[in-house]
Amino acid sequence: MFELGFFNLGYPNRIYLGIRYKNIPVDNVVWVANGGNPINDSSADLKLHSSGNLVLTHNNMVAWCTRSSKAAQNPVAELLDSGNLVIRDLNSANQESYLWQSFDYPSNTMLSGMKVGWDLKRNLNIRLIAWKSGDDPTPGDLSWSIVRHPYPEIYMMKGNKKYHRLGPWNGLRFTGMPEMKPNPVYHYEFVSNKEEVYYTWTLKQTSLITKAVLNQTALARPRYVWSELDESWMFYSTLPSDYCDHYGVCGANAYCSTSASPMCECLKGFKPKYLEKWNSMDWSQGCVLQHPLNCKHDGFVLLEGLKVPDTKATFVNDSIDIEKCRTKCLNNCSCMAYTNSNISGAGSGCVMWFGDLFDIKQYSVAENGQGLYIRLPASELEAIRQRNFKIKHVTIVTAASGMLVLGIYFIYRIWRNINEKSKAENNYEGFVDDLDLPLLDLSIILAATDNFSEVNKIGEGGFGPVYWGKLASGLEIAAKRLSQNSGQGISEFVNEVKLIAKLQHRNLVKLLGCCIHKQEKILVYEYMANGSLDYFIFDHTKGKSLDWPKRLSIICGIARGLMYLHQDSRLRIIHRDLKGSNVLLDEDFNPKISDFGMAKTVGREEIEGNTNKIVGTFGYMAPEYAVDGQFSVKSDVFSFGILLMEIICGKRNRGRYSGKRYNLIDHVWTHWKLSRTSEIIDSNIEDSCIESEIIRCIHVGLLCVQQYPEDRPTMTSVVLMLGSEMELDEPKKPGVFTKKESIEAISSSSTNTLTITLSAR
Repeated sequence: MFELGFFNLGYPNRIYLGIRYKNIPVDNVVWVANGGNPINDSSADLKLHSSGNLVLTHNNMVAWCTRSSKAAQNPVAELLDSGNLVIRDLNSANQESYLWQSFDYPSNTMLSGMKVGWDLKRNLNIRLIAWKSGDDPTPGDLSWSIVRHPYPEIYMMKGNKKYHRLGPWNGLRFTGMPEMKPNPVYHYEFVSNKEEVYYTWTLKQTSLITKAVLNQTALARPRYVWSELDESWMFYSTLPSDYCDHYGVCGANAYCSTSASPMCECLKGFKPKYLEKWNSMDWSQGCVLQHPLNCKHDGFVLLEGLKVPDTKATFVNDSIDIEKCRTKCLNNCSCMAYTNSNISGAGSGCVMWFGDLFDIKQYSVAENGQGLYIRLPASELEAIRQRNFKIKHVTIVTAASGMLVLGIYFIYRIWRNINEKSKAENNYEGFVDDLDLPLLDLSIILAATDNFSEVNKIGEGGFGPVYWGKLASGLEIAAKRLSQNSGQGISEFVNEVKLIAKLQHRNLVKLLGCCIHKQEKILVYEYMANGSLDYFIFDHTKGKSLDWPKRLSIICGIARGLMYLHQDSRLRIIHRDLKGSNVLLDEDFNPKISDFGMAKTVGREEIEGNTNKIVGTFGYMAPEYAVDGQFSVKSDVFSFGILLMEIICGKRNRGRYSGKRYNLIDHVWTHWKLSRTSEIIDSNIEDSCIESEIIRCIHVGLLCVQQYPEDRPTMTSVVLMLGSEMELDEPKKPGVFTKKESIEAISSSSTNTLTITLSAR
């Protein structure tokens, strides 16, 4: 998999010795020996000396050497399958007897099995150091390493300045990296003892190729996975992941939350040190106590869902429980906070903070973080209790009063809706200012579409017709004209405009502009020459245009588009209406997800929400969404699984199969259990398909449509599954509806059960 050799990075007179992936053509270098001292021609000499040292010489000058303090009688150099270059004795392959290994001296890349941390016996700091740039492996000033605090943690340092802090290991994960929860790809481990302190990760699926790279230019540490299908590195995750991940942005005794506005807020019992600066969003000076502490008369308030503070000034005792930890902290007047050092199980151990509390982040989902007890004076705790009491009292009074005025409220709402409807539908000026894209004049669209001629109509659905048009510049467009009788009102229209305007991905349709004129609401998209996906897959004749390679490419493209919405976009977006008619195909049959009128945004750490208004299309909705109104990224995964099956089988999910009340998913599941999947694939792809790819796609699809959301993979995992040979879990029974009342309830509550099919011109 790896090879050791000489190479250049685009400059022939800068030659490096290093390790790279053998069969990966791009971004394949994982380690460089002489990054800061390149040689200028090929007359270099690499030798393993009898002392056990590798030495690179050029013009009789040493360009690089290993400088091992150990010796061996018969030293050999070996490049392991892991990418680790080792020097050992010929007669000993024991890792403990290595004279030297490249994993102890990494450059900018972390591979599976590599450690980042400290070898305390040798006082060796094993850390990543970024290259100056993508074509210059000279060490930059960005590093990734463990700092040996009493409660160790990983920092990204820019020179001597803290840039990002991952937080300490709490027994399950680093507190600043909630995505380290158990997953099908990576196994994480943290070790801290008298001989070493390190963090490492290994692959659960050894067939995957993955790396983490420290990037000086981006000031980030992204993680990539190699996609054999695309022959490119696929982005998996990155650190820092948001603004609050930058070190100490809110100053002392404050926390940062990306879901709040403003993002910085003082801890309970604290106030801005300089109010004027704080109100002008200069949070660097942080917060101070509202009232002075009184030592043993103080108490604690619990804050949950946090990345705990910087551990530079801490005390750790892993042998005591949380109650003894509280007592210790209370009896030490300098102790400002405490919590468990290990949150696994019921929690154990004790960590206490002294002095100001720095670099706290609050997650919108509490379980992503950790609880922290903050010291406050008794007077402040009493004030908090009084406020909570008043809130409860007001809640009770409000609830009682609410019952009294509930009827009046509903009458008022009905009156207001009737009275304001015409105003809302005719007054769009307030929305225009918020739309960050071109606002097109109606006359331009009328000219382009020949006054919305029936000849130009290329589709029609629940929200109105779609017309082909050509602008004066020659650019072809698709104009979506909102019907007057549509279920989509101004709020859904503006929602779609705002969402799509901020999205940039090759597998998402591009919004060119919009038009708001009196009661006309029109979205103008890039024209997709081949129309919508369902136009092909549900028509046997037209389906012949999509052989298996094209269909597999479409499946993977849709998966990448959804992964972008769920993880990589600035907003976490749940589409809620993924189906064949909402996937458009360009002239090369590249898929682009469209129609974001029903989409919802959630916080970066959130993955779900609830609604009383069920929208979407029956047959594609996940059970928990259709019945309970609970939507999440996993409900989009369910819809993707349905669509994947339809692409492979060439049939709609809603229908009868084998003469029974089966839908397509039941039909596929039955054949899967009988190992007869070859009987269900579309006859149009029988001659072009590769059986192993078909079976793998069906397997992935069944994982996506499992009954319970927690069993379904994320779209990131789906993309990995489709683009690699990683081992797949056995799917559980899919989530399908069998009760008549469930179907009736879902049908009656859906506001958009129609499908719009765009035909190719």
